[in-house]
Amino acid sequence: MTAFTNNLLVAGGAGFIGSTFVAKCVARGNNVIVLDALTYAGHKANLEWIKQQGAGSWKLVKGDIADHNLVLELFKQHSIGSVVNFAAESHVDNSISGPRLFIDTNITGTFQMLEACREYWGGLAATQKNDFRMLQISTDEVYGSLGPTGKFSEESPMKPNSPYSASKAAADHLARAWYETYGLPVIVTHCTNNYGPRQFPEKLIPHMIHCALSGKKLPVYGDGKNVRDWIHVEDHCDGVLLALNKGKPGQAYDFGGDAEVENIALVTQLCASLDRKRPKKQGSYSDQISFVTDRLGHDRRYAIDDSKSQKELGFKRNYRFEQGLEATIDWYLANDAWCKTVMEKAA
Repeated sequence: MTAFTNNLLVAGGAGFIGSTFVAKCVARGNNVIVLDALTYAGHKANLEWIKQQGAGSWKLVKGDIADHNLVLELFKQHSIGSVVNFAAESHVDNSISGPRLFIDTNITGTFQMLEACREYWGGLAATQKNDFRMLQISTDEVYGSLGPTGKFSEESPMKPNSPYSASKAAADHLARAWYETYGLPVIVTHCTNNYGPRQFPEKLIPHMIHCALSGKKLPVYGDGKNVRDWIHVEDHCDGVLLALNKGKPGQAYDFGGDAEVENIALVTQLCASLDRKRPKKQGSYSDQISFVTDRLGHDRRYAIDDSKSQKELGFKRNYRFEQGLEATIDWYLANDAWCKTVMEKAA
């Protein structure tokens, strides 16, 4: 591994998924420049647990992926060999109430990142140019909504139904176009719902845990029968690493959890686990479940067929959902102060 290929820029690396990926890269000896705007869901605390191991290191730079000059300067200053773009606004509810920020970050930001990559990549020596990669991290939500059967794959048409998913689909199209038009070696990955430690408490699992422990209602949209496929963040990041090292430019790779669960069943399962691990003085946490008006444009079901990633990249899952969920609940029970701190920052 040359010094060039060992140096990575990870945009959005102070977030939940990005920081998990940074930890994996540092552990394998990469030098990682983390570029993060440190908005409400990005925190330096998400990185501070990562040990600087051997040759591996990380450095945090506060900044926006839409800042073309900053990104280009980081590329040149640190001889970046690959870029992984986790940076995104990702909460669907927020995209419905305020879509502008999603357009600015997920579309314009990705465009600026692609252009900075193209300018930098175009000036590299032939060997370095051949080794360079840009990974655009996307979501299964770009594919829209499934019926009761079937799964999405890399060949599924994009049919986004929310401002969030539409902005991510637009970014996917830009990434493909920059490969087809300019030859920029871009790879796109899609995944199902992530779960695990240090996830911002706006997302379903940590949100329900936080609300339960705070004595608040547990809001479940509609009839609660919307189905999501869950992948542990460690498995997802293993897949991203495989795509970075083995993926073919111009291709897309999907990663699923093979763990489909109705929302109401998941919330009920969380309550039962909390009843065992931290019982209330009276009653069950399930007494706090409250059905609320359904989200606008709420997709009914997601599921991913990741056989391409298994076959071409060697992707495999190491976490069974039931075990991973119990470990995740244990983490939040031991780190409730972390949840309160990040929620206060967002308020």
